[in-house]
Amino acid sequence: MKLFSMSRLIGLALAMAGLSGCMVTAPTVDVVEPTQARPVAADLTPANNGAIFQAQSYRPLYETYRARMVGDIVTVTISENISAKQETTSKVAKSGSVSGSISALPYAKADQLAKLGIGGKSDNAFNGTGSTVSSNNFSGVITCTVVEVLPNGHLIISGEKQIGVAKNVDILKFSGQVDPMTIQPGNTVASTQVANVRIEQKGRGAQSDAQGIGWLARFFLNVLPF
Repeated sequence: MKLFSMSRLIGLALAMAGLSGCMVTAPTVDVVEPTQARPVAADLTPANNGAIFQAQSYRPLYETYRARMVGDIVTVTISENISAKQETTSKVAKSGSVSGSISALPYAKADQLAKLGIGGKSDNAFNGTGSTVSSNNFSGVITCTVVEVLPNGHLIISGEKQIGVAKNVDILKFSGQVDPMTIQPGNTVASTQVANVRIEQKGRGAQSDAQGIGWLARFFLNVLPF
């Protein structure tokens, strides 16, 4: 009976561990998908207005080429430096004292009155300090594709880079919103001038698996109260 109960407990623990391993996933970044887009040829109906200029197919001839349509590419120079520091100090102190004595009492002698006294004293002190320091540095270069053009002319860009060496793959994803006026010659823009930036860098393969925690250890980390 004990053997049966022990086997049931082990089976239940393994089942819960399996469920825990399925439910606990690595944190991810909401990068805009898809990370690439192909321009679709528009069905242009010739306007019977006799004019040479047609707004539907207009691309400036005498200016530096700048991304402005779905499918165009923009090179993003990633240079993100985030640093934060917070310090707090708290100090509270409180003290008090009380005393009392009797100077006269009927039918009592002077030496007895000297013993009739009361006194009390209390002290309370609290000191607390805290410090938090965070520093992150991310740099790199990635070329993204314009996946959407907003009504105000801003571009939604998204891109993905995968580099495989041996049995390991390094993946870099980027997405954000770009004002075409900030795009420099050569279709380059700094990540600090991109709005709603989403950057994700992760690995896939044996090296990434070796840095992860096992499913059984993850189960015990979730259920243990300490």
